[in-house]
Amino acid sequence: MIRDDIKAATITAMKAKEKERTATLRQISAKIKDRDIEERTSGKNIPDDELVTSVLQKMAKQRRESITMYVDGGREELAENERAELEIIEEFLPQMMSEEETRSAIAEVKASIGADSIKDMGRVMAELKARHGSKMDMSTASALVKNSF
Repeated sequence: MIRDDIKAATITAMKAKEKERTATLRQISAKIKDRDIEERTSGKNIPDDELVTSVLQKMAKQRRESITMYVDGGREELAENERAELEIIEEFLPQMMSEEETRSAIAEVKASIGADSIKDMGRVMAELKARHGSKMDMSTASALVKNSF
């Protein structure tokens, strides 16, 4: 499980006295705990690896957006900190599908549900998320689905 890998990495980083890595791993653990509490109160039952992966994907997306903003604002030192955190977060993310694999999955889903117009985009995206949610970048998939019609 990804959660166990994160705990083990945190302990290893603490023993190695890697302050930045430890801080990032603790931040990841805190976000996961927040999401656990959120899910517990909502009554939903999401598999653990899916929950952890969604938290990591959200954190990675936030880091990418921050890097862009910092670079645009001329704050390269802050962008470098975000890059370091992003690198640690990405260690625990499952390998994402390539653009070709994503295109193939979109074609498969469109054929299986009979999608033939932009009006079916919501159904296509829902099915893609159900089948490949943890391995597919949904923002990229959204653009590819839109262009495929």
